[in-house]
Amino acid sequence: MTVETLHFQAEVTKLLDIVVHALYSQKDVFLRELVSNASDACDRLRYAAITDPALTEGDSDFKVRLIPDETAKLLTVADNGIGMSREELVENLGTIARSGTQRFAEALAQQAKGDGAAALNLIGQFGVGFYAAFMVADRVDVITRKAGEDQGWKWSSDGKGDFTVEPFDGAARGTRIVLHLKDDAQDYLKGAELARVVKTYSDHIDLPVVLEEGEESRTLNAASALWTRPKAEITPEQYTEFYHHVGHAFDDPWLTVHMHAEGAIEYTGLVFVPSDRPFDLFDPDRRQRLKLYVRRVFITDDCEGLVPSYLRFLKGVVDTPDLPLNVSREMLQDNPLVRKIGRGLVGKVLGEIGKAAEDKDRYAQFWETFGAVLKEGIYEDFERHATILDLCRFRSSLRDGWISLADYLEAMPEGQDAIYFLTGDSVEALRVNPQIEGFTAKGVEVLLLTDTIDEFWTAMAPPYKEHRFAPVALAGGDLSKIKAKDAPAEADAPEADKTLEADIHALAQAMKTVLGDAVSAVKASERLTASPVCLVAGDAGVSLHMERLLKAHNRTGAHADRVLEINPKHPVIKSLAQRTASEGFADAAWLLLDQARIVEGEPVDDAAAFSRRLTAVMEKGLF
Repeated sequence: MTVETLHFQAEVTKLLDIVVHALYSQKDVFLRELVSNASDACDRLRYAAITDPALTEGDSDFKVRLIPDETAKLLTVADNGIGMSREELVENLGTIARSGTQRFAEALAQQAKGDGAAALNLIGQFGVGFYAAFMVADRVDVITRKAGEDQGWKWSSDGKGDFTVEPFDGAARGTRIVLHLKDDAQDYLKGAELARVVKTYSDHIDLPVVLEEGEESRTLNAASALWTRPKAEITPEQYTEFYHHVGHAFDDPWLTVHMHAEGAIEYTGLVFVPSDRPFDLFDPDRRQRLKLYVRRVFITDDCEGLVPSYLRFLKGVVDTPDLPLNVSREMLQDNPLVRKIGRGLVGKVLGEIGKAAEDKDRYAQFWETFGAVLKEGIYEDFERHATILDLCRFRSSLRDGWISLADYLEAMPEGQDAIYFLTGDSVEALRVNPQIEGFTAKGVEVLLLTDTIDEFWTAMAPPYKEHRFAPVALAGGDLSKIKAKDAPAEADAPEADKTLEADIHALAQAMKTVLGDAVSAVKASERLTASPVCLVAGDAGVSLHMERLLKAHNRTGAHADRVLEINPKHPVIKSLAQRTASEGFADAAWLLLDQARIVEGEPVDDAAAFSRRLTAVMEKGLF
């Protein structure tokens, strides 16, 4: 027989090194992961056999078997599930999913110096729990035969960079994992220790986990679907371990939602909101992670339409008796019963998230992890956009921490009729952006939005409690209508300086002549109080931040019109207004535009010219 020697993907080799050296204190999880994988394999065959009963080969009594051999120091974890072909062995046990390879490498670099818990979390996020076996084993052999195929295969590795694959005759259907235990892992050959671990981590699995010791065998777990039990009989620890199993997760759930609905359609849902963000949360190809069961028979974990994409971080199970067992994945698409289940489930989950929001500190953890995803629902789910807006939290120009829209409305001064926002790359940069100076002076809060999705939902969101969303770039004229809270009575303003007004108008025209097509207009600003200039987008087209986002994704078609606003009250602008005919005026005009670009986060077009102009202006003392 031909034995092939293959190399692990580089990222797998790094992961194995972390696993072997960092996780001694948490070794129990290896068994949890192997039992969980075995359970999944049985679920998949149970579903496949609905349409092709011959796949079970007359053996439909699904179970996971634990077989310790103290003499040989071997522990075997076996299942009679769907098994793997040669190609699946190499793909599943030698590589990370292609879509996640780069993210996995980046995460590895960050976690390489972390502790065992961090490495465990990494394993969970990337769905590679099998490798936890190398915490306790010097060598791992995997003997498998896929249901419906005749040829079996053996995979073997010591976890040090290579693995072998060879044909294996006589393999039973399913997968048998043989662990050559390390000296410090011999306790896992004792029945009492295996029973303890299974009871702790795998009691909820919906098929027997059987311990075979010589001629004797006994079932170690309750072998009943946790979601079918009354909530009063389930402990928080059992919920957590079920989450670990169903989500292949190592974090604890941030929120658990256990519900049962009856009426036009009956279903049970046990759904979790994770504490940690999945690595592929923003991957366009990411699937939702809810498992659909029909009368406790697994159907699919890729049921399109069960929950909307803005809740794709949910993990758990949904079980209904109202769908046929032989329903195909294709039939589930646009299925009215699935849509009804989804509507009820989404309403319940959003309601429970809303209740959890009452604990502000705890809710902040959720929002920082999943807020950017939840905001997608503002424009995707018109039916629930108001509910989602209630759940949203924002950074503010006037307050630290997160605020709700209700908090924002409560603090609005007299005359304000809109919710103002500014988009950009970071809260720190937005807080010092000249565009918000006039709002700050009036005590008007501006929401500081830094997620990519903010550019989209703000353009489409309907008013919130009769208050429209308004970008500050287009709202400078609103300031005259707003009276700051607790503002002292203003003295009558002196008659406007007509000469200065004319000078500023002439300055704007002169600067536009110099700057040409670099800006669409130059005009006096109503928003600036401390800065001489700022750059804003014109009334039509995309924002400056949106233009940068599109360019970053090689979408170069969209272009924002740039308007340079000048502050008529600033000494620099007043001085320059008297020197429009001077020799260095053009250099000064370009320097002011470059200053506005830098503050806006844009690069200077010509660094050499910028340096030359700066030197020339300083020499002439124009500023």
